[in-house]
Amino acid sequence: MNFNESLYVMILDETDRKILRLLQEDAHLTLKDISSKINLSLTPVHDRVKRLEKEGVIEKYVSILNKKKLGKNLTVYCQVTLVRQTFDISDGFNQAILNLPEVVECNFVSGSFDYMLKIVLPDMESYHHFHQKKLSVLPEVSLINSFFIISEVKSTTVLPI
Repeated sequence: MNFNESLYVMILDETDRKILRLLQEDAHLTLKDISSKINLSLTPVHDRVKRLEKEGVIEKYVSILNKKKLGKNLTVYCQVTLVRQTFDISDGFNQAILNLPEVVECNFVSGSFDYMLKIVLPDMESYHHFHQKKLSVLPEVSLINSFFIISEVKSTTVLPI
């Protein structure tokens, strides 16, 4: 997708919104399930879902895993400041982050630091190792501020439509 395509906003009618709400709540719904829930025949539901996929409104279907059941009990947010805010430095940092599976989100932000990372790990010892051996050793990194999640109040992937 180029820059101009990212500015394109698809116009959705209420039926499209209903389909998207249902799929956000349960991606396993069959077209028949959706059809019955929104009182629309199977063919138009199929056509709409395919159009939403083709247009990139539906990017992919995923399973959301329970972090705690997988032993990932620690979530950390890190504010990262780079040594300089140049394209090459940012690009080097971006490439390095793509190779760190512990980082589940990385956003370039405005403000007093450059990036906000969300990191998921088993425990504090694992984070200490990650911080010392993987993140702080990146040559692009100048400063790291870490915030540890005590209690998760809300976590959702559902977008308001």
